[in-house]
Amino acid sequence: MRLILPLFALVLPLTHVTAQNAEPPLLASVEHQLAQGPAGTRYGLLLATLEGDPIIAIAPDQRFIPASNTKMFTTATAYADLPALDRTAQGTGVRLDQGDVILEGRDDARLSSADDCATDCLQTLADAIAARTRHVRNIVGDDSWFPDERWGPGMSWNNIQSRYGTGISALTLDDNEMSATVTPGAIGTRPAIRASTYYAIDNRVTTVPGKSEAIVADRAPYGRVIRLTGTIGTEAQPATLHFSIDDPAHYAAWRLHDLLVARDVKVTGAVMTRHRPLAPADDPAIRKGAPAAQPPASDLLAQLPALPLADDMRIINKQSQNLHADLMLRRVSRASGSGSIADGQAALHRLMAQVGLPESSYSFADGSGMSSYNRVTPRAAVTLLTWIARQPWGMAWRETLPIAGQDGTLRNRFKGTLLEGKLFAKTGSLNASRALSGYLVTKSGRTLVFSALANDMPDGTDAQASATVDRTLVAIAEAL
Repeated sequence: MRLILPLFALVLPLTHVTAQNAEPPLLASVEHQLAQGPAGTRYGLLLATLEGDPIIAIAPDQRFIPASNTKMFTTATAYADLPALDRTAQGTGVRLDQGDVILEGRDDARLSSADDCATDCLQTLADAIAARTRHVRNIVGDDSWFPDERWGPGMSWNNIQSRYGTGISALTLDDNEMSATVTPGAIGTRPAIRASTYYAIDNRVTTVPGKSEAIVADRAPYGRVIRLTGTIGTEAQPATLHFSIDDPAHYAAWRLHDLLVARDVKVTGAVMTRHRPLAPADDPAIRKGAPAAQPPASDLLAQLPALPLADDMRIINKQSQNLHADLMLRRVSRASGSGSIADGQAALHRLMAQVGLPESSYSFADGSGMSSYNRVTPRAAVTLLTWIARQPWGMAWRETLPIAGQDGTLRNRFKGTLLEGKLFAKTGSLNASRALSGYLVTKSGRTLVFSALANDMPDGTDAQASATVDRTLVAIAEAL
């Protein structure tokens, strides 16, 4: 059964959509489901066999903002060279230099300082320092493993202060975010705030009657003061807020300082950072084939073991973890370049050429999908997914995707439908953009590849657009 719709943008209403060879019941179902979406939404949809033969095509060659569907391209690029990346992966380390403690980040995405940390713990490095000396000067957070590019081009300024837009750094700790708990007080009073002292909290929240919570957090870029405004009800549960870290290397050094003091190590100096400024030579187009400059690896007093990168792929795709995705792009970049975004883009382009994608079908300014500059066509996504399915690691990669109605970012979608447990796909969500691409199993048992992208929906209708796509995919799976 094959249905080919014209290759034009689908903008509601759909009264003029026709397909010469379309089977009327399926075509009518697709038209009906998409027509329920927000007026003005631009949809792209491509459904194909595992061999790459198209079944349904709606605007398959138009470019859409893919949001976190970008992570499919990032993780596929890494998976294609995963054994080599694992061999060269390094954990965070620490050394002493003329009385200073140098904490060196080497792109470890999972370093933790949590009280219950059991693996990849900053406390282990603090113990190593305390065992060597009881007196140090400065604590220096060094993230020069990569050039200093905290955010990709096209990152929205309002996202920078949220946990979803935290700074990118080779020295990463606690996902480069911190949290605060807000507990309501008596009516008319300020609620209680429990938070790390890294940021100063300007608490302007008022406790009001009821159970609702409407707290707004505001922080200037590179600022160390968070202003909280809004209300919280006296009957509301304590609210947990998450804040980004703009200078992760500084935050990691600050946490190490506290851990050393707790171990009776006297610290007489300051918390400092060491960054590597982005240079023209970090762009492979400017280097013109010359090797990328990389700082030499220092001898370390102690170094944590590198964790398997395949585990991080699951975090990236199932949780849609932005920081880890951007760090994965930097890791790919440093394998053959300087660790810059530009070298990561070059590595991605090389793989996409191998996949067979024309450069006009995609463009990525980051590895996570937070950039509003990113673009992809449904055909590019389906072509990549089809190619992945043929690779020896294809099934392992597919297992990193969320499963409909079961886990990850799809745990609450498709429940009670034919596709519960039978759709494996990467989600995407950004301003006026929703995306879902992956594999689904139809009623007849066929596994198909699909990409469904929605852009330009009116404000406040993003969830409606996602629900429209979900209903459409269920209708297609039931028909096939």
